[in-house]
Amino acid sequence: FEAVDVIVSSEASGRILSFDAAEGMSVSRGEMLGVVDSVQLHLQRRQLKAQQAALLSSRPDIQKQVTSLREQIAKQRSEQTRVENMLRDGAATTKQLDDIQAQIRILEGQLTAMLSTLNSNSATIESNVEALEAQIALLDDRIEKCRIVSPIDGTVLLKYVEAGELATPGKPLMKIADLNNIYLRAYFTSDQLADIALGDTVTVTADFGGDELIDYTGRIAWISAESEFTPKSIQTKDSRANLVYAVKIYVENDGRIKIGHYGKVTL
Repeated sequence: FEAVDVIVSSEASGRILSFDAAEGMSVSRGEMLGVVDSVQLHLQRRQLKAQQAALLSSRPDIQKQVTSLREQIAKQRSEQTRVENMLRDGAATTKQLDDIQAQIRILEGQLTAMLSTLNSNSATIESNVEALEAQIALLDDRIEKCRIVSPIDGTVLLKYVEAGELATPGKPLMKIADLNNIYLRAYFTSDQLADIALGDTVTVTADFGGDELIDYTGRIAWISAESEFTPKSIQTKDSRANLVYAVKIYVENDGRIKIGHYGKVTL
């Protein structure tokens, strides 16, 4: 009997601060079993957050900075209206009106230039803030990967490291397998292969040693497309059969079947 196992490797670099996994321990998907040191990552994150706050505080308040120019333009427009009325009554000259209109054009040009500069500065700051936000998100992901979690529901088969050791990306930490769903790798001759198909239900007998044999219901989940030589540990009724086909038969484990137990299939 075999089981599908998963080797959990480190995704972070640093000293393992805690690692509570133990061989034979049942674990759940997403359960945190240990932590890799992430102090440096947290400090980098604080630094980036401080830079982001400084940028946001330096963002210009466009409305406040152009208020003075807008007020001057409004005042000149009011003065223009007054001079136009006086000009109709002959109490002002055309030059006075031209001077006011020229002043308005200058002020409007200054307003346009200031708005362009302020908007450009604001856009640059926003871009820098977004870049820092992306760096912070990257650090958050690296910090999250400092947590050692189980990717599946299963049982810890092997533990490769202990707390206090140094972890590096890709370094194996533990091996986990789902022992509730286990499978028997059986071998069939070409004659026997004609009697089975994917999804068929068969009887699987687990051999616990001595006369202790227990029958389970199995389901054929995979049939090899290529033949291979009979493994030395496999016995077939037809001793002349040198070539066999591997077949995986899944069995719902009641807790008694262990990896490495022998079994046989009855069609």
